[in-house]
Amino acid sequence: MVNLTFPDGSQRSFDDGITGAGVAAAISKSLAKKAVAMKLDGKLVDLADAIGGDARIEIVTREAPEGLELLRHDCSHLMAEAVQELFPGTQVTIGPVIENGFYYDFAREEPFTTEDLPKIEDKMREIVARNARFEKEVWDREEAKRYFRSIGEEYKAEIIDGIPGTEPITVYRQGEWLDLCRGPHMVSTGQIGTAFKLMKVAGAYWRGDSRNEMLTRIYGTAWASKEDLDLYLHRLEEAERRDHRRLGREMDLFHFQEEGPGTVFWHPKGWTLFQTLIAYMRRRQDDAGYMEVNAPQMLDKVLWETSGHWEWYRENMFAAQSAGDDAEDKRWFAIKPMNCPGHVQIFKHGLKSYRDLPYRVAEFGSVHRYEPSGALHGLLRVRAFTQDDAHIFCTEAQIAEECLAINDLILSIYEDFGFHEIVVKLSTRPEKRVGSDDLWDHAEEAMSRVLETIAAQSGGRIKTSINPGEGAFYGPKFEYVLRDAIGRDWQCGTTQVDFNLPGRFGAFYVDADGEKKTPVMIHRAIFGSLERFLGILIENHAGHLPLWLAPLQVVVTTITSDADDYAMDVAAACRKAGLRVEVDLRNEKINYKVREHSLNKTPVLLVCGKREAEERTVSIRRLGSREQGSATLIDAIAALVDEAVAPDLKRAR
Repeated sequence: MVNLTFPDGSQRSFDDGITGAGVAAAISKSLAKKAVAMKLDGKLVDLADAIGGDARIEIVTREAPEGLELLRHDCSHLMAEAVQELFPGTQVTIGPVIENGFYYDFAREEPFTTEDLPKIEDKMREIVARNARFEKEVWDREEAKRYFRSIGEEYKAEIIDGIPGTEPITVYRQGEWLDLCRGPHMVSTGQIGTAFKLMKVAGAYWRGDSRNEMLTRIYGTAWASKEDLDLYLHRLEEAERRDHRRLGREMDLFHFQEEGPGTVFWHPKGWTLFQTLIAYMRRRQDDAGYMEVNAPQMLDKVLWETSGHWEWYRENMFAAQSAGDDAEDKRWFAIKPMNCPGHVQIFKHGLKSYRDLPYRVAEFGSVHRYEPSGALHGLLRVRAFTQDDAHIFCTEAQIAEECLAINDLILSIYEDFGFHEIVVKLSTRPEKRVGSDDLWDHAEEAMSRVLETIAAQSGGRIKTSINPGEGAFYGPKFEYVLRDAIGRDWQCGTTQVDFNLPGRFGAFYVDADGEKKTPVMIHRAIFGSLERFLGILIENHAGHLPLWLAPLQVVVTTITSDADDYAMDVAAACRKAGLRVEVDLRNEKINYKVREHSLNKTPVLLVCGKREAEERTVSIRRLGSREQGSATLIDAIAALVDEAVAPDLKRAR
């Protein structure tokens, strides 16, 4: 007999060799019908596997997160079978699950095109209707290689060579078709359903190496229901409509070019938006007791060796050797990828007492990090960016209070920018790290207590979770994840408790007992990368930024040239009141002007005609509204000025 423990803590005994399918059937017919796999002691396995001993068991249904991942895995096999039925001679290579879907790489003399996708989808639906069972077989390694070579699947034979000798060679059949796979799989192809869609075709090198053969990669998405699929496709359409790169062109904010890969060329309006963001954060930091500093952009390699970056982060750093003839001048320097070592130097300059702690310094620091060219993506993934970086030097007793104060500041700032759904994740020690396990234990214990307090104080409004192994190399961290208007999650802010870096640099303060003590260093960023945060903001608002953020707040335009002089007076009055304004006196029809300024996302149009000039009024058109209002010039400007006040300044009134 085997004793199985269920998620609710209950236990039942079953005959030796019972399968997951047998357990599900013993519980209820409805569960047996919905079950697609099981978890034994936390490991996902086939429902048809025999249970060899006592274990914790969980029956996985199609609707569970693990069920969705299985569905996508099975869908990649489904696509591979459809391709080989339709296009004999095509070799299948690898087909993993990815976020929101799957892909499979194929070797074929004539690459696939998007025109092939509907035909493949139709064949996939045929295979679903066959409802063939997934059956696992364990093969002899050499026999498996001979078999795959005999049917022209050279890539599969090569994959087998890369599987460790201690691992079994498993093959899954679905009807007459089979594939090399570790598994697990659902029970049958019918459980996949038809809520899938093939999305695009791309080129991909075998094993990601440009020296190898070029393959064709077909991407797909799969969901548990047609409603989920439709929702995802709608989200993709919305994401395309909101793409900050397109909106950046339409709003004339920035551009990129090949001579500066991964670096932003800010246009006047974009730079105004950037500086508005900095001005807001500067006010918030000043109010929270931070002192603004500025550390050098380029520092000697020795400093980065001391910090650990040269050992653990070197592949992401830009470095150069000075060109002087003097041997003493020939030194290696690195452009800073992070601001923290420079801030430690500022803390070390001059003797610090425990009375000086917490010592909070902040910098809008320009940093450079190498990103592969294929990973660059507009403002969201760049090589040069500005961090709203801050570091707090404090005692161990001050850690919790400082982390909670940072948390309150972060949540308040996100609220000001319209983000209300937040998840705080604690990322723990990575495999590559500096510092002793004792220090890491200490830091993680302190941050775990803070995470519990954050969850308790929010009354459940703020969700929390653990992100194992994703901490920085010098300390654990909190990651703040925002959900945008169309349901996408973005990791932005971080708080990192660091017991390592100050000690590596010999930083200390004099305690009340006159002894030298090493401070704890808390790394803090709220926007993270200002460039990335702006990209997120633009997409979240679909370019329709709140008036206080909009780089161009008002355009004054005319219906006829009779009102040109009055329009200039209106613009001057707006400018004097502190509004960012432009004038459009072109000899074009008003509807043409309205369409053009709507395209570049101007929040407010003040329209002036002959009648408005005589009455000292303006017609008001709002972005996204077909309605037109009217007000006296004085009232219109007063209302706009009030609306254009930043949220933090409104609270301070």
